Amino acid sequence: MYEDFHVKDLWTGEDLHCRWKANIVAIATRHADAVDVRYEVNGRAMWIALPCLAWVEQKKRTGKVITDGLAAQIAGRHLKGLIEQGYDASREMYTMSVEEVLEHLDAVLEELKQSHVLPSLPVLDGVTQDTSFIPTPSRQS
Repeated sequence: MYEDFHVKDLWTGEDLHCRWKANIVAIATRHADAVDVRYEVNGRAMWIALPCLAWVEQKKRTGKVITDGLAAQIAGRHLKGLIEQGYDASREMYTMSVEEVLEHLDAVLEELKQSHVLPSLPVLDGVTQDTSFIPTPSRQS
């Protein structure tokens, strides 16, 4: 859905290709209480910051968590909306409010009801990760 999509720029009519690149805990990089989701928009970095408090609020209201995949979908949906509304293309980072995160989460979940499948995040540059070291019940002796 929103891990790799095209959207038309409101002002120029240009087709923009938006691709998810990473979720980064912002505490480590900029000492912010957020998760930064990086997208490339026609090769240019664009960051959407989701406040960590949104994870707490989601857990309180539903008992469920926001996964990495859902965070990418939430940020991508928000980014698509920004572009369709004529976002300020000179900005590299946009910050969502807790309410915006939860609204986009509800919308993404509603869209997923139609497809019945949460898209997996893409493997970047053809590199796959070895997960054989991660203990799971089937790998434990």
